[in-house]
Amino acid sequence: MPSNDARILAQAAVPTAAVGAVAAVISGVLAGGKGAIGAVVATFLVILFMGIGLYVLQRTAKSLPHLFQAMGLMLYMAQMLLLLAFLAAFKDTTLFSPKAFALTLLAGTLAWIAAQARAHMKAKILYVEPGSTTGAKPEKSGHSS
Repeated sequence: MPSNDARILAQAAVPTAAVGAVAAVISGVLAGGKGAIGAVVATFLVILFMGIGLYVLQRTAKSLPHLFQAMGLMLYMAQMLLLLAFLAAFKDTTLFSPKAFALTLLAGTLAWIAAQARAHMKAKILYVEPGSTTGAKPEKSGHSS
């Protein structure tokens, strides 16, 4: 992973983990051990899904730049559907607190999106690759008459 991509990943994952840690403490206080476990599981899922999504999006941008915007929209929709599927699958679980899980999933997702948007705005990514030309005019390829 190039350094820009790794930097953006770290700048999005660290605040999300911090939000998850705060949510785990709050959930632990309010809902006990099961609340803390639910918050930790939700934070792990958010970082996993969003991290994989960022990786896939960066690979798409490099190999198929004309599909970047459509891929980004499809990817975020798929991520939201996967997170919704996890919410539906674990809504009646006794392994952890479903309410703490759901609220942490929401908070972690919002934190990731905000942190990723901030990281992209702060990144100094070149939109045009600098070439080796020094301003010389291109030669004409047609008839010279």
